[in-house]
Amino acid sequence: MPRLRRELVGAVCRTLPLGLVGAAGATGLLMASLTRATGEAGEWLALPLLRAAILAFAMGLVFLLDDPARHTTATVPTPRPVRIALRVALVVPVAVAWWTAALLLVPRDLRPPVADITLEAAAAFALAVSAAAVAVRRSDLTRPGPRLAAGLLTSAMLVLLFWPGRWALLVPVEDERWAAAHDRWAVVLAGAVLVGVLGAVEPVRRWSWPVSLGRG
Repeated sequence: MPRLRRELVGAVCRTLPLGLVGAAGATGLLMASLTRATGEAGEWLALPLLRAAILAFAMGLVFLLDDPARHTTATVPTPRPVRIALRVALVVPVAVAWWTAALLLVPRDLRPPVADITLEAAAAFALAVSAAAVAVRRSDLTRPGPRLAAGLLTSAMLVLLFWPGRWALLVPVEDERWAAAHDRWAVVLAGAVLVGVLGAVEPVRRWSWPVSLGRG
C-alpha cells in the first residue's frame, strides 16, 4: 500500500502544470515587489498591486487540473475525487509559501491587514481551483485552463467595474465597508469550497434503457 501511494503521488506530480503555476507566481511576486518602488504613491497602490498579484497566481491555479492524459487515467481504480484532492494537497504548500513571500515583499507600513487580505487570497485561489474542478466534471476538455484563465480575468474586470456598491468586495482599507466586505469574502470562500467539493465528485451515470425494436 505505501508503495502504491508513492507511485500515485509520483504520477500526479509528473502531470502537474508546474511551469504555468510557477510563471503565474513569478508574475504575482513581481507585482507585489512593485510596492517597494512606488515612492509616495505606495500608500494607495500597495493594496491594488497585492490584489493584482493574487489574481495573477489564481490565473495559474486554474491550470491545476489540466491533464493531457485525462481520458487515459479515467479508467484507473483511483477515484477522481482522490486524484483531484491529491493535486490540491500538493499545491497547497506552494501556495502558502508564495503568499508568504508576496506579503513579505510589501513594506510593513504599507501592508494591508494580513488576516483580511489573506481571506481574499484564499477565496480567489479556492474559486480558481473550484472552477477547474467544475470544468473537468462538466466537459471532456483535457486542458480547460486557457478558457478558465480568460474567464477569470474577465470576471475580475467585471467585478471591479460593475459590482454593486452595497455588496462591495474590493474596497480600500480606510473604507467603512472594509469589515462587511470581508464578511462577504468569507461567504465567497465557503461557497467556492462547497462548489469545488461538488465539482470533484464523480458524475452520476444515467442508465440508458434499451429501446424496443418492435412497437405496437
